[in-house]
Amino acid sequence: MTTTRNPGTRDSTPAAGRAARRAPTVVVGVKRIFAAETGSYFALLGTTLFLVVFGLVMVLSSSSVESHLESNSFFASFLRQGSFALVGIPFMLVASRMPMTFWKRWAWPAIFVGIGLQLLVFVPGIGWGYGGNRNWIKIGNFSAQPSEALKLAVVVWLAYVLTTKRGALDSWKNLIFTVGPFAGLALGLVLLGQDLGTVVVMGLIVFACLFFAGAKLRWLLTAAVILGSFGIVFAYSGESRTERINAWINGCTTEQYETFCWQPTHGTWALASGGVFGAGLGNSKAKWSWLPEADNDYIFAIVGEELGLIGAIVVLLLFVVLAITFVRIIRTSTDPFARIVTAGVGIWVVGQAFINIAVVLGVLPVLGVPLPLISAGGTSLIAVLLAIGVVLSFAREPARPLDAQDSSEQGPAAQGPSAQGPAAQGPTTRGRSTGRSRPAAVVREQTARERAQAAQAERAAQREQSNQRIKDRNKR
Repeated sequence: MTTTRNPGTRDSTPAAGRAARRAPTVVVGVKRIFAAETGSYFALLGTTLFLVVFGLVMVLSSSSVESHLESNSFFASFLRQGSFALVGIPFMLVASRMPMTFWKRWAWPAIFVGIGLQLLVFVPGIGWGYGGNRNWIKIGNFSAQPSEALKLAVVVWLAYVLTTKRGALDSWKNLIFTVGPFAGLALGLVLLGQDLGTVVVMGLIVFACLFFAGAKLRWLLTAAVILGSFGIVFAYSGESRTERINAWINGCTTEQYETFCWQPTHGTWALASGGVFGAGLGNSKAKWSWLPEADNDYIFAIVGEELGLIGAIVVLLLFVVLAITFVRIIRTSTDPFARIVTAGVGIWVVGQAFINIAVVLGVLPVLGVPLPLISAGGTSLIAVLLAIGVVLSFAREPARPLDAQDSSEQGPAAQGPSAQGPAAQGPTTRGRSTGRSRPAAVVREQTARERAQAAQAERAAQREQSNQRIKDRNKR
């Protein structure tokens, strides 16, 4: 009997097989993005994603009125911020898969690119200013704030230089000649654009990197006093900044209410009107053109008004969780480059968040820095997400002791039969005392446990040695 085969079936069978083979590959690729062996990785990733989603909700609520007035759409600012989040989150996940050597290799190019972009703000036709600050570039419909990218470049560059040039911390002169030219140029360009708030944040980043690199505390305190004195002189050099500082110190006068005191006063009223439980999401009165920058610098005031004291405390606790996670990553990392980068990014994100909240609460004068991951602003959001992705690349896998790294680079053949796996050892292993054979899985489990304990002991010893070196430097 002759059997006929449908041509459509013959063609579709190989196609179905290829699709079935591709599907597991895609699944494995997605799983590898989230592959990690430490709880710090998931704590940092989860808190970051929650803050981004929470920020999108608050941007929608706080910007709906102004968006409707400007573009006849309640969702314009929200959709723009959402598009930036859709760009930044994949960048963060891709960055979390990069090896440490990648960031070391791009440290010098990053600082040159960051300084080059910052120079563009002074080019006529490209750079532009807003609110007295000249810190933006605009090409067509595209606008960005180069100082946000410069922050990440400074962090990575500082970590690379401080870990590769061993004599940089021997004396304060070596430290100045090593770090001063590029770090000073980066801060000076931002300061030349009159953006004092960003300079304060970048200064904190530089000091954090130097501190965790092992610089002597008295050097840092001396530099802080000198630079702080210069910052005070600069703050009083402009009429607008002088009026804001005087209003913050002496209180607002009747003449200042509609000028320099309008924003902080309405921000305080918004927080006060929220009470304990808030007016409800979307029910803010201050966003109806009463509070300037309600979706940006003063978005925390809208959080307090709509979600009350409870919502404000939740936001504070989320940034505290971020701070604790950064500290855990620093403590578990044995590579000084990873520790310095994590410290710089942590001070950047958490320090800037508390500066923003302090401004809204009236503890600090108006500085014009956004609330990371929550405030509207595409450049800030993408830069912070990329910086957190760099830290995630360090937290993705637990640190291994140096001898384990060396042996893994040599390969199984150089490690002896014990490292070649069950294929070289046979299916079972003979016990020493009883003479019984044990399953290979049990042997592998015990070996993995012993290696983990050895790695933990090695990390503790290296942390102790690092702390001792820092104490010895401070004594000298």
